[in-house]
Order: sequence, then structure tokens, then C-alpha cells
Amino acid sequence: MIAHRIGSRQSQRLEYDVAMRRRSFLNTVAGAATAAAGAQSLSGAQTTKRTGRLKQAICGGVFRGSGLDMEGMCREAARLGVLGFDLRGPEHFPVLKKHGLVPTMVGGGSGIKAGINDKSLHNEIEERMRKAIQATADAGAPNVIVMAGDRKGISDEVGADNSVAFLNKVKGMAEDLGVNLCIELLNSKVNHPGYMADHTAWGVDVCKRVDSPRVGLLYDIYHMQIMEGDVIRTIRDNIKYILHFHTAGNPGRHEFDDTQELNYVGIATAIADLGFEGYLAHEYTPTKDPIPTLDKMLSICDV
Repeated sequence: MIAHRIGSRQSQRLEYDVAMRRRSFLNTVAGAATAAAGAQSLSGAQTTKRTGRLKQAICGGVFRGSGLDMEGMCREAARLGVLGFDLRGPEHFPVLKKHGLVPTMVGGGSGIKAGINDKSLHNEIEERMRKAIQATADAGAPNVIVMAGDRKGISDEVGADNSVAFLNKVKGMAEDLGVNLCIELLNSKVNHPGYMADHTAWGVDVCKRVDSPRVGLLYDIYHMQIMEGDVIRTIRDNIKYILHFHTAGNPGRHEFDDTQELNYVGIATAIADLGFEGYLAHEYTPTKDPIPTLDKMLSICDV
């Protein structure tokens, strides 16, 4: 009984520490955003406030062709009402904070080609991922990305078993520090031949077996449209296991408009109607002027 009470107090203390780190980070971000908005107003630039139900983020590719450096990308993202920046490591956290942006998806040390489905890579990936989890927690950030890896002769069943074994080793740390581990779903038909986590069902099976609230999916809408379609129904059926979204138009992985087969107003509305509390991050490559294009994509998903 005494040991139980001690363990309970330690758990409560750990939860409190995690909450305080996150609150401190978010307070810093809020202050930076206010200061940045004021500076932008003084410079005459228009700052956009998004009022929709989804928290929107970006990946760096949406600025391709703009010529902007990291500082410039963060400045423009914040001005357009973006809340987070995906796939940036600790070296970029200071400039993100400066502009009021959350590092919404941090690299975890696994790769598209060499991931957690290969048991021989577990030790080296685990070392990198634990460092990423700690850095993400220290920054008060929400997510670390996890890549399944290529099949390379590994069956989907064995790859799933290996992935479950790996995630079981690191999930405790993620749970203790309040960090999500997000397995990214990619297409193996067009962009990433051989990638194992190429269907929602495979990813959901792994998540169910790991059985942790901190292990889920990064559901990439573009990739899953290519592999299986039926996007809205799939999201509704599996929202319990989806912790993050990526967007892009299909075909082409460009901005979404009436030349594309995905209706992002409908998709974003369906996600918002489910009460999704994570981030929806844009990962398209623009074919037009990047800044007004980003403004338009954010507006489409501001439901």
C-alpha cells in the first residue's frame, strides 16, 4: 500500500512537471506571437487570424520557390495564421518560438527506407528516438514522427510484429513525458515503392497491439488517397488512432484546387466535426506564388 501511494505521488508529480513544461512553452509562444503580430502591424503587413476549428500547421515545402530562409518562412507562416511547423528539429526551436510557432512534428531518427519494421535497426533507432522524445518534451511540443521502413523482403506480418516490439520499448517514455509517437502512412504506389505502412489497416493494427494513448498515426491524406481512397469514411472509422494529418492535392502533391480529386473543405469539415484536437499540417509543393497559395490553402481548411 505504501509503495502504491509513493508510486502514485511520483506519477502525479511527473504529470504536473510535463504540464508545467508545456504551459511554459505555450505561454512563451503566445507572447512571441503577440510581439510578432505587433511588429508586423507596424510594418504594414496584414496579419490573418484563423477562426476555424482546426489547428493548422505547415511543412517547409509549402514555401518552395519563395527564396525565404527559416526566419522568413516562420515570419510569413505566423502572419498567415499558422500555428505550427512540422519536421523541424531542436536547432530550429528558437526561431519557431520567436514567431509563436509550435514544433508540431519532430524527427524521431527512423527513416522511410530504414525504419522500425527491421529488428536489426532497433538499437540505433531507439537511441535516436529517445533523444527526440526528450527534446520534444523539453520544448513542450506534441509529436515525434515514426517511420515503418521499406519491406526489403520482410513480410507485413513480421514487420508489424517488429514495429510493435519497438514501440513497446519506447512507449513508456513517451507516456511519461506526454509526447505522441506518430507512425506515418505513405503510398508505395507512386512516391515510396516498398514502404510498409502503406495502408491504414496496417497502422491501426500496430497501434491496437501497442495499446498506448501516445502511439498513433500520422494520416497523410494525399498518400492514403492514392493507396485506398474513401478518405472521409476511413478517417471517421479510425479517428481514435489518428494523432496528426498531412495534406496535399492529388494527383501531383500540389496545392488543392478544382483540378484535384480531393475536396478539402469536406475533408477538413469531417475532421473538425469529429472533435479532432491535434494538428492538420500542409505538405504540398506549390505550383504558383507560394505565399498567396498558402493563404488560400489555410482558408480552405479554416472550417
